[in-house]
Amino acid sequence: MVEIDIEQENKAIAKEYKELLRISYQTLTEEDKKLIRKAFDVAVDAHKDQRRKSGEAYIFHPIAVAKIVASEIGLGATSIASALLHDVVEDTDITVDDIRRMFNPKIAQIVEGLTKIAQVKTDQEISMQAENFRKMLLTLNDDVRVILIKIADRLHNMQTMESMADYKQAKIASETLYIYAPLAHRLGLYNIKNQLEDLGLKYTEPAVYHDIVGKMKETKEEQDAYIKAISDVLKTSLDSEGIEYTIKGRPKSIYSIRRKMLAQGVSFDEVYDKFALRIIYKSENQHDEKFLAWKIYSIVTDHYRPSPSRLRDWISSPKSTGYEALHITVMGPKGRWVEIQVRSERMDEVAEKGYAAHYKYKQGANTEEHGLETWLNLLKEALENSSSNAVDFVEDFKLNLYAKEIYVFTPKGEIKSLPKGATSLDFAFSIHSEIGIRTRGTRVNGKLVPLNHVLNSGDQVEVITSQNQKPNQHWLDYVTTSRAKNKIKNVLNEDTKKIAEDGKELLTRKLRHLKISLNETTINELVSYLKLKTSLDLFYRVGVGSIDNQQLKDYAALKSNTFMNFFKGKIKRTPNLPQEQIQKDEISRNYDLLVFGKNEDKLDYKLASCCNPIPGDDVFGFVTINEGIKVHKKDCPNAIRLQSNYAYRIMPAKWIDSSQEEFKATLKITGMDSLGLTNELTKVISNNMHVNIQSISLSGDAGIFNGQLTVVVQNNALLKKLIEAIKKIDGIDKVTRIYNS
Repeated sequence: MVEIDIEQENKAIAKEYKELLRISYQTLTEEDKKLIRKAFDVAVDAHKDQRRKSGEAYIFHPIAVAKIVASEIGLGATSIASALLHDVVEDTDITVDDIRRMFNPKIAQIVEGLTKIAQVKTDQEISMQAENFRKMLLTLNDDVRVILIKIADRLHNMQTMESMADYKQAKIASETLYIYAPLAHRLGLYNIKNQLEDLGLKYTEPAVYHDIVGKMKETKEEQDAYIKAISDVLKTSLDSEGIEYTIKGRPKSIYSIRRKMLAQGVSFDEVYDKFALRIIYKSENQHDEKFLAWKIYSIVTDHYRPSPSRLRDWISSPKSTGYEALHITVMGPKGRWVEIQVRSERMDEVAEKGYAAHYKYKQGANTEEHGLETWLNLLKEALENSSSNAVDFVEDFKLNLYAKEIYVFTPKGEIKSLPKGATSLDFAFSIHSEIGIRTRGTRVNGKLVPLNHVLNSGDQVEVITSQNQKPNQHWLDYVTTSRAKNKIKNVLNEDTKKIAEDGKELLTRKLRHLKISLNETTINELVSYLKLKTSLDLFYRVGVGSIDNQQLKDYAALKSNTFMNFFKGKIKRTPNLPQEQIQKDEISRNYDLLVFGKNEDKLDYKLASCCNPIPGDDVFGFVTINEGIKVHKKDCPNAIRLQSNYAYRIMPAKWIDSSQEEFKATLKITGMDSLGLTNELTKVISNNMHVNIQSISLSGDAGIFNGQLTVVVQNNALLKKLIEAIKKIDGIDKVTRIYNS
């Protein structure tokens, strides 16, 4: 047992507290310092007997969260005190009433919002994690600071996960990538978003993460010299113009590099913009900011040729997060593209601190409502009006988090920001929900267009309304924003609720005849079995007669064979499903290929068609409702969502023997067309033992070819060896594996 030096530990705690006060973004008054000191003393006493898994005193965690809140997010004394107290109600005998009595109602309200949500008893088919996310997001209605402090809490937990079990690391990291990183992005906390994404990758794909980190370290010296060469050129011109500035070199985040590698099907070496320059200039007032930004743009493009298609002007039209900057991509020395970001000190502060900096600059200013404030208000409205189940709710919410933006104009020339892909009907609802509901038609750039017309930046949109107009079911297909969808659903629900109520009574009677009770478990099973979205859909369809007695009988038969055994963990074989539900290409297999769980049980499974894993791939099992265990690759596009929302249905899995089985893999090949390429390709493949060509097709166009090759291999190692061999053929540019063929 490790002996703890209490005196040294107390000195370390005191040092951390002093650091907290020193790095605060806000100017702390004497009253602020007294409030923070009191919260610190209460937290130290409350957590005095607690330690983290790493062995350190628990109090280091709330202090670390408070430091993130104070410095990286930039909140004030109330939030710092709340961060110090964020775990006392959950983990100690102190109550919310005690906090209210010792401090004030606002701190009590924030701490109550921050208190971890108790595990409610719900059926497994409702994701408890999604339900927790929903409850967390609903705290936005009380105070946005609750969410900001929760993000800080999650960041510190991600920074200190080394001592946790692997499966817990993967679960927490998946949740982080699924909801917390997008949320940090949407609130303008870009530094925190990058840290959360990088740490998320570290624990979901550790081999990939460490490979990229290693390669970045190998090339750091060369990249630093390259950035310095560009900086030196620009400094001379900026100095001669009398501009006050700083230049920072900035490597792209590990996660963004990984995302580009996947999206473009390239290796680390082929990602061309792994670093960027940031020019932060001083401006005495906001009136000069735009002028100076374009002056710097002119200086940069005097030296380096810009890519016109990659100029991003977020100064004239800021993002709805409040982000302002010019992003210029230029051709640097040695034929490399480099991104240069131009920001004023104020813009940089807003980009670094997000919501807190907006609030600081907005105070005392008689300006129109800020984009982020508008988004938060719309979000609160959507949260209040949402009636979907927890998983759908979180999915809808995520739609608005990473959406790229377009900018359109009203007939009077006012600019509106909408997510990319938004329609003219979305625009109508963005003006006002009553206008959306009464929309009869829309004109874009003076021309009458359908309600589902997709808008582009620069469009001018006019909405034609009628008092007699009402939404119909088709409108849900015409919109993409959750605001519009929720409003339409609310109107439609008023008409369908009565039918649904009658349908629920009818369903109760029909199930009673089948000796099944209508409870939460049954409802969720039926929603999944009938491939519906909500319980309201289920009751409504029963009410209008679109769900017949035979479907309910089929469900009852399946329930007796599958559901009861499945969730009690007794299944040892794939359920006897109707023949049409079995994939034609399902592979007969021995039980010695994949094993599941700690005990390495040999169970039947299917390979998920979304990522087509083959022996040797890192995989996990996912327990489905009516199709047994589905096996996914760990880097499957759906992995993060499944692990985040349904952690209790994830089964560890690994390959133990793949020498007796063969699997299909499809490769996409691109390159420069040349004579004899097909012969060379088949020669390389035939020289690789244990690889058989199933099909090959190449098509050429103006000297460029695209090809698709389907081969049968025994395992992943052989496939990788084959890909490397094909890449060495003269004229081959890229070889990528297709997972959703």
